Amino acid sequence: MPNKSEKERRKQIVDDLKRKADQEFESSLPMSRDNFKKLFDHLDTHLNDKGCDDTNILTKTLLVQSNIDKVDEVLEWLAEHGGYCDCEILANVEEQFE
Repeated sequence: MPNKSEKERRKQIVDDLKRKADQEFESSLPMSRDNFKKLFDHLDTHLNDKGCDDTNILTKTLLVQSNIDKVDEVLEWLAEHGGYCDCEILANVEEQFE
């Protein structure tokens, strides 16, 4: 059984790894967190009204209307993080921001 010092050392390692993972995630974002929040809010509203058609057209439309640079890069990033269509973006990607 690890002593108190060993438990603290292990906790510090876990905390350091979590902090590093959070920093890597932040640096990988292709647009601001604020823009992601707007996207998630937009999808939440529109998917409740229309449902998902298994495309990312709502996302793409919002990105273009918001003058987001590198729309294709954002869409690729979303797909890499489990968001292949609008409902998956909301279900799979949004939770990564919590």
